[in-house]
Amino acid sequence: MPNKRKIPMRMCVGCREMKPKKELLRVVKPAEGECAIDRTGKASGRGAYVCPCAECLKKAQKSKALERALEAKIAPEVFDTLAEQIARTSAEES
Repeated sequence: MPNKRKIPMRMCVGCREMKPKKELLRVVKPAEGECAIDRTGKASGRGAYVCPCAECLKKAQKSKALERALEAKIAPEVFDTLAEQIARTSAEES
């Protein structure tokens, strides 16, 4: 009987839904430095996850959920970069 692998689940800070880790975008705050997007999902530091949809990002930005999750102020450039990446991935899927 084959072993079933457990799929790691994470919560989106925008919509508060549990989803597989690979479907979400990770924003990380290293011990020293600025918040940034973690494309590999393995960077060290405190991380928070957002769905790859513009609505979740807007909710997370408006409610400051991402800032609370990372316990840090997030520069507007990070939100801009996230929005660009979400737009790019949705354009590739279409």
